[in-house]
Amino acid sequence: MDNTTSYPTEFESILTLSELAARLGVTAQTIYDLRSQGRGPRGFRLGRQLKFRASEVDAWLRRLEEADMRPAGGGGR
Repeated sequence: MDNTTSYPTEFESILTLSELAARLGVTAQTIYDLRSQGRGPRGFRLGRQLKFRASEVDAWLRRLEEADMRPAGGGGR
């Protein structure tokens, strides 16, 4: 029986709140506001700092793009 445990060799990129805000060209407050409205990227706290996985930010941006491509009004005649 193999008792070894495999661990990933690399960590996924993690962004701080200020890094994410800078990359998106918005303020940190905008990120806070979006999250409080349930419309922002998923993140987590590490100590007192809010952090974001790059994959979560990518998924959030894809959802925004998909929502933006849907027709307004939900269907017409």
